[in-house]
Amino acid sequence: MAALKELFDLTGRVAVVTGGSSGLGLQMADALAEFGARVVICARKPERFAAAEARLRAWGGEVLSVACDVSRPEQVHALHAQVMERFGGIDVLVNNAGRAWVAPVEEMPLERWQQVFDLNITAPFLLAQAFGREMIRQKKGSIINIASIAGLVGRNPDAYNSIAYGSSKGALVNFTRDLAVKWARHQIRVNAICPGFFVTDINRKVYDERPEKIDREIPLGKPGGDSDIKGAAVWLASDASRFVTGAIIPVDGGTTAW
Repeated sequence: MAALKELFDLTGRVAVVTGGSSGLGLQMADALAEFGARVVICARKPERFAAAEARLRAWGGEVLSVACDVSRPEQVHALHAQVMERFGGIDVLVNNAGRAWVAPVEEMPLERWQQVFDLNITAPFLLAQAFGREMIRQKKGSIINIASIAGLVGRNPDAYNSIAYGSSKGALVNFTRDLAVKWARHQIRVNAICPGFFVTDINRKVYDERPEKIDREIPLGKPGGDSDIKGAAVWLASDASRFVTGAIIPVDGGTTAW
């Protein structure tokens, strides 16, 4: 029987975190590095890499940063090649990169709808396909999709009004369940974290415009903080969750419990 600390240990494992240079992605990358993982962060804005790398290297592990638009197949292929050349394998894929476009449904531009879907659901498919082939060969792996409570329930438009975001995250939730079933035979676990409202670069303006309305939607009365998603990420990446697949886990201050 393994000791609990051993179950959470990620020493030597390779974890790819998309959108890992800021926000929730950096929070999760930091947690994985703290528990010993070798972390690859990819994002579209390489100017953020230096600060993110310094934070992760403080834990004493290896860090690789790759500039990548994960909604573009050729860039996903290049990312895959760099990871394999540097580390020779992958243990954990965190599909975190995402975007939203806030607008009333009747005014949502089709172009923006498509951009949201390209990053929020097509990109996780491309990444799971590219790195999943390696996991199938290895007969092991953990994929963690960062969905949203917006993909589980309808949202009050006075608090957050993005039909494209909620629809794409709902697709990601069912992508998680279906992929978990299809790849269980390969010992690949696929789970999703559904964050509630966390103040990040992607939604800071929305929160600043209506903090009281948003806080009222959360039973704990406040958005998630800068360490509040770390535990779920480490748990799903590690052997502590080795009998967990197809799970959809809200980290939302109780919002979906209303």
